[in-house]
Amino acid sequence: MIDDRPRTIVRWVGSSLADLRKFPRPVRRDLGYGLDAAQLGDTDPNAKPLKGFPGARVLEIRSSHRSDTFRAVYTVQFAEVIYVLHAFQKKSKRGIATPKKEMDMIKTRLKEAEEIHRALEKGGER
Repeated sequence: MIDDRPRTIVRWVGSSLADLRKFPRPVRRDLGYGLDAAQLGDTDPNAKPLKGFPGARVLEIRSSHRSDTFRAVYTVQFAEVIYVLHAFQKKSKRGIATPKKEMDMIKTRLKEAEEIHRALEKGGER
């Protein structure tokens, strides 16, 4: 069945698209379904707000494959654009928390997304 609802634009920040393309095919499919749901204004059951960010403006989609965990992090802070901030394989052996290195990357890329969005708005693009 084809869903003909309008889709929100997806923009990839930094190396997030290249990183996601390196993941195993089943993981790419799972994360793609989650991003597709976000484009349609829905929230995939595998998407959860990422701790450390107020409200639900930054979400992560998780996918497991052969005992490895992969994540894609995106923001829905802007109504007309979804920015994918980071895609990574979680390698931390200590609990379920997102490693500091990854959190720092997400925070940096969120700032980049905000700058990109402001620049596009000034230029009349979206």
